Amino acid sequence: MATASAYHILVKTQAEAEKLLAQLKKGADFNKLAKQHSLCPSKRRGGDLGEFRKGDMVKAFDDVVFKKPLFEVHGPVKTKFGWHLIKTVYRSTDLK
Repeated sequence: MATASAYHILVKTQAEAEKLLAQLKKGADFNKLAKQHSLCPSKRRGGDLGEFRKGDMVKAFDDVVFKKPLFEVHGPVKTKFGWHLIKTVYRSTDLK
């Protein structure tokens, strides 16, 4: 089973996510923005979700984590929880 580790920032609106993304593109610190703005309990860890398996997260989130390039901020991504900015830092491949 493929696993990954990712950080994210969860906000209520697409506009808020885009504003944060613009700050990140100018060099803002992802972890600091997560602590200040994210609605997820992971904000205490700078948005760190730890390691999880493919299928543990909602499909839109999984698609980014398991298909998009590592170490880049992707989003805004809409899920039932709100709007995410996602940075995947590790991913194992399914060898089967």
